[in-house]
Amino acid sequence: MTINPFESAMSQLARAAAKFSKKDAAKLLTLLSQPQRIVNVTIPVTMDNGHLKIFQGYRVQFNNARGPYKGGIRYHPQVSLDEVKALSFWMAVKCAVADLPLGGGKGGIIVDPKTLSAGELERLSRGYARAIADVIGPDRDVPAPDVNTNGVIMGWMLDEFMKAVKGKDKKLRSTFTGKLIKDGGSEGREEATGLGGLYVLQAILKHLKLQGRLTAAVQGFGNVGYNMAKFLAEAGFTVVAVSDSRGGIYVPEGLSPTLTLQCKKKNGYLAGCYCSGSVCDLKKGKTITNRELLELPVDILVPAALENVLTRENAPKVKAKVILEMANGPTAPEADTILYKRGIPVVPDVLSNSGGVTVSAFEWEQNLKGAHWTKEAVNRKLKAKMEKEAGNVWLASKKYKTDLRTAAFIVALQRILQAMR
Repeated sequence: MTINPFESAMSQLARAAAKFSKKDAAKLLTLLSQPQRIVNVTIPVTMDNGHLKIFQGYRVQFNNARGPYKGGIRYHPQVSLDEVKALSFWMAVKCAVADLPLGGGKGGIIVDPKTLSAGELERLSRGYARAIADVIGPDRDVPAPDVNTNGVIMGWMLDEFMKAVKGKDKKLRSTFTGKLIKDGGSEGREEATGLGGLYVLQAILKHLKLQGRLTAAVQGFGNVGYNMAKFLAEAGFTVVAVSDSRGGIYVPEGLSPTLTLQCKKKNGYLAGCYCSGSVCDLKKGKTITNRELLELPVDILVPAALENVLTRENAPKVKAKVILEMANGPTAPEADTILYKRGIPVVPDVLSNSGGVTVSAFEWEQNLKGAHWTKEAVNRKLKAKMEKEAGNVWLASKKYKTDLRTAAFIVALQRILQAMR
């Protein structure tokens, strides 16, 4: 079954809007049912063989009531307009949940970057930056990395943007965040999403009164998933399973995320990387599928891969006590309902993975001020922000007698509504 991400996003909006007065609900549903702007671009790229190839790209600017549009750019063969629209909506909500002075946007190019050479990737990235240059800027729209993009790509885009607008003002460098440090990036940005997720989880667990040495499984072993697993292990959780697109590993006694990543890099895959303590031993664990990981008997389940992995089919089989969403939109609306009825709290993506956009906002602020904060200062500000907003969402869930996702949306929509008045 194919789940339309934008339809999922709109159903979440409707569920939260139902908690408002009829007048405010009607206003929210009318103004947030579509993005304010959709930019559809074609990007011609001269390939290494001399042939010209056209790539399709998008930039969706959903809502800027609270400030400039903010959101990443992803490179993936399954990028679609509906996906980018949904992600831009979620970014508007996420920035409001984190109480950042930013709106929501998102970008994407339909491409498998693994099939491109380094030169082709740079030409594509620069072409995209030129194509959207007239609709972005530090006070208009501030892009960042997302799936399959990184600080190097942001550097290329920033350089091309500066050429396109013939800009000399240093503040224009704040147009892109997630940059390398040498290009004006922020300390702590790479691990910000995972660290922010840990701070949110710890705050929610205090409210749930879940203590002791808790077990965790992390689906996804990219930047966010790996950092999440590493921070969980360092904080005293027992990480028993991780997975990537090829499948996962299950080490009941607990695995070492750092050694596991080293093993994966050496072998090229996770299978066999049963690394616990200081050694890797084939007797310690077994290979599992991504589906099996989602159904493991753990305390904390962390979906940190792609959208809609928790569905009405597998939600009844989930055995975790708490789900911490680190991917964008990993839980389908039907699964949300099932998990809530089963008493399994889902800490929603718009709260739990907002650490990344929060430190992106810090980078934007630093660039605008011509400042550079230490990692300690960044992490201190991040911890305070995440704990405060997790507390606000928890209080809203109790006040409105609803699930954490709807509570997070209520908090965000109240703030967006106030800004639109």
